Amino acid sequence: MLLMKQITLFLLTITLFLGCSKNTQPPQLTKIKNVNFTKTSFSNLSGFQEQNYDEFLNNFINNCKSIKGQKIYKNLCQKALHVTDAKLFLINNFTPYSIADKSGKKEGLLTGYYEAQLHASLKESDKYKYPIYATPKDLVVVDLSSIYPELKNYRLRGKIQSNRLVPYYSRKESKFNDLNASVICYCDSKIDRFFLEVQGSGQVILDDNSTMYIGYDNQNGHKYKSIGKYLVKKGEIPLEKISLQSIRKWLSEHPSRIDEVLNYNKSLVFFSKRDKGATGALGLQLREKSSIAVDKKYIPLGNMVYLSSNLGNEKFNKIVFAQDTGGAIKGPIRADLFLGSGDKALNIAGRLKSPLKLWLLVPNYKEAKE
Repeated sequence: MLLMKQITLFLLTITLFLGCSKNTQPPQLTKIKNVNFTKTSFSNLSGFQEQNYDEFLNNFINNCKSIKGQKIYKNLCQKALHVTDAKLFLINNFTPYSIADKSGKKEGLLTGYYEAQLHASLKESDKYKYPIYATPKDLVVVDLSSIYPELKNYRLRGKIQSNRLVPYYSRKESKFNDLNASVICYCDSKIDRFFLEVQGSGQVILDDNSTMYIGYDNQNGHKYKSIGKYLVKKGEIPLEKISLQSIRKWLSEHPSRIDEVLNYNKSLVFFSKRDKGATGALGLQLREKSSIAVDKKYIPLGNMVYLSSNLGNEKFNKIVFAQDTGGAIKGPIRADLFLGSGDKALNIAGRLKSPLKLWLLVPNYKEAKE
């Protein structure tokens, strides 16, 4: 009898040991590679007690309008519609996990973007001569995920030539080749057109004073390259002074070199008309200082994130939502904060480069999926 009790106690001890040694991360986190997630508590989040919880709840309900949001948060989307205490809903249903890269580094970079504004016409003229293209009809986008699931976040883009898939026209090549694409409108500045591509969406003020909204639809497949880094490398602008504003100023003062600099970025963005303002990759209208663009390999779109950084000289701690992507947004601790539209948003976005810490706010239930 004593022997049986000893065996039972031994087996129970082994079971408890094995149970404790398992990876206790929620299933949606184990699918994200090359990121270290560490469970923490809301009390450890800087500025958490000063959050506008009603704004959070409103943004959460809005995020649930997307398919991604519904997939991630499931029954919490419906539950949120009947919440009377937004802070309690957040604390009771979510757990924060700090985000670090595979080396353990927890600090990254926050930049900002805005809804660009430019002037254009539906007809080409001497003033309005820079075309903004819709997605070309001969652009081929290959999704390899059905064959290689590990490549689900990658797309191969090109065009068919002699029965082979070859790279699509670069920015420079597109100027000398007729694109098989319709023109949405013609703008009056190639500089404005370039920064429209960088921002991803814009308000187009037409020559009849009407406004048209356009947003990112596709891209030519060439990797994004920063013209700011190019100008620094060439010794044109000191690194400590590089900003959207300093780049625009330099381009305006060196008209003969505009093409040289812009063509350094071979990536070319194509647009489509929208019925509302700046819209992100989830199809939701972006919300000022509440929507971020991320690298979706590390932070899947639709997720809720806690962000700690600075806006100018002020601390910025905010519950935000991963609702967009961008060619320059690479890495797990990297975010681009949407700052709205107009000159104020432009001025902040153009200079924003702040240290960043991120926490993924994960639903507590086990069946949550990516």
